[in-house]
Amino acid sequence: MSADAGGDSPAIDELRRAVGVSGDAGGDSPVLDELRRAVGVSGDAPVGAVLAGGAGLRLGGVKPATLLGGRPLISYPLAALRAVVSPVAVVAKRDSPLPVLGYGVEIWHEPDEPRHPLAGIVEALRRAAGRSVVVLACDMPFVTPEVVRALCAPLAPGTVAVVTSSDGRLQPLCARYEADAADALERALTDDGRARLSEVVAALNPAVAGFPAALLVNVNAPEDLARAEADLRAG
Repeated sequence: MSADAGGDSPAIDELRRAVGVSGDAGGDSPVLDELRRAVGVSGDAPVGAVLAGGAGLRLGGVKPATLLGGRPLISYPLAALRAVVSPVAVVAKRDSPLPVLGYGVEIWHEPDEPRHPLAGIVEALRRAAGRSVVVLACDMPFVTPEVVRALCAPLAPGTVAVVTSSDGRLQPLCARYEADAADALERALTDDGRARLSEVVAALNPAVAGFPAALLVNVNAPEDLARAEADLRAG
């Protein structure tokens, strides 16, 4: 799917089809603005971004497309975001192996180097044009729409990020970043492509939203995938 594909919620997608607005129509189209207002999507509400630019070598280099429960791994965080925010995009390298993402999901290409999660977050903030961004890693299949809604709640003045945590550990790849965080994140990326994401994000003094560890699981390796499959079967 091209990087210019539309990226709105399923409700807006349905309205688009009903009135004959192409999925390739620009995000600032007056018609699309009316559609967003009709379904209650604010022009300054958060954007959703699934981060898929990592190498994923422990899963054969094809992490986003790895099957979990018969579905691509990336489809789970995409569904959680699309239930709540609009537009939703996937941020990836140009050579990232992505499965078919479904109607209305944009692809935003981050720079080829460095290969670092910050690159995806910074690119998403740049593309969001002043709106905040809720980011999810492509390997987080158990994040729910309720988690996303919590991240979208109003923030205290001056807060530039809200980050999930479990057992006292921050999970910066299930988080919301305000536009005002972009400069600090980009500096960290530019100064040292090996910067530890958790330390960079902690320096933002983010708000913290605690959740059960089971919701914030990452699938990084074959053994993680096997556990996730078992958890899905267990319901």
